[in-house]
Amino acid sequence: QVKLVESGGGLVQPGGSVRLSCATSGFSLDDYAIGWFRQAPGKEREGVACLSSADGRPYYPDSMKGRFTISRDNAKNTVYLQIDNLVPEDTGVYSCAHDIYCSTYGVLRPAGSSVWGQGTQVTVSS
Repeated sequence: QVKLVESGGGLVQPGGSVRLSCATSGFSLDDYAIGWFRQAPGKEREGVACLSSADGRPYYPDSMKGRFTISRDNAKNTVYLQIDNLVPEDTGVYSCAHDIYCSTYGVLRPAGSSVWGQGTQVTVSS
């Protein structure tokens, strides 16, 4: 059974950093693209970063390049999202999903077969 569990969110001051974790089970990280998405209050969900299943490399939408870093630890079956220099606009629920569409142009979107975690809240405020 595919399962994803996010953790690491919380209240963070502007300018700070946070590392989110997505613990996975039931599938191999080598076989499926996996990505991070976020949803801010009152806004639509947007893609933040993904790891391609084709080459294992990270890809980001242009709007997310620079402060976001996605990585993985295969031994722990865990995918991470590092967010640096946080701003209030980063506030939202961050979720990871497996078996997504992840292109080299930084386009990522879930598929009908994607399984999601429950999400973790990140609040950026002083």
